[in-house]
Amino acid sequence: MKEFFGFGGYQRTPEGWFSWQHLTFVTSVMAVMVFLAVLLGMRNKQAPRNIKNNVIIWAAFLIDGFELFKIVMMCIRGNDPMGWITELPLFLCSIQLIAIPMAAFSKGRMRDASLDFVAIFGVLGAFFGTYMAAQNYGCYPVLSLDNVVSAITHAISGFTALYIMITGMCDMKIKNLPITLGILTGFCVVAYAVNIRIDYNYMFLMRGDGTPYDILFDLVKGNPVLYPLGVAGLFYLYIAVFYWMFHQVKKANKTAVSL
Repeated sequence: MKEFFGFGGYQRTPEGWFSWQHLTFVTSVMAVMVFLAVLLGMRNKQAPRNIKNNVIIWAAFLIDGFELFKIVMMCIRGNDPMGWITELPLFLCSIQLIAIPMAAFSKGRMRDASLDFVAIFGVLGAFFGTYMAAQNYGCYPVLSLDNVVSAITHAISGFTALYIMITGMCDMKIKNLPITLGILTGFCVVAYAVNIRIDYNYMFLMRGDGTPYDILFDLVKGNPVLYPLGVAGLFYLYIAVFYWMFHQVKKANKTAVSL
């Protein structure tokens, strides 16, 4: 247990990004994620909205509970009561720590926009936070506090997104798009300000750090203005593509039903 939590530093050599251990572990987690989303989603597809929302409430408590546990353990492990400052929910994936509770407990357009936001970024975050997390699996053993809790929280994000789409809880109404964009823009601004203040890399707005963002970083030669604007631009482009695909699928389904 001491080795799992990393007290005194991990003694095991990290198996490495895309090692068979990494791929086996994250594929197992993703399989459980998809299975539960489909199982609960199909079971609740025709249920009243409050019944559907109970699953979102559980997801909100679990994702925040696991993340809080990890932050506390890291502060204890590093004997640093201020260690939480580099564990703030200011990465794109960790916005779900706030967006899922907003989807579970808010009302009206804010609830609808939050559901849309979770659906848009949940599966993407689950994929990039597990399979593409070179910065984690290159530094820590696969079965360690850092990677196991990270995989769980990313899987909860992906599960919630799939569940929301399967049960039809999101509709991607254009009138709610400004709120969705506002959530993302607000986090980008806060993350960038915090990065400048503490010299960190929330939302990878400063550099790629071994992620696919390195491609953009190299493309603009690390320009301190073009790079963060490019990262934000990719977020907005992804939202636009997701909206377009969602409505194309919805239109295709309506056509199939009418036939």
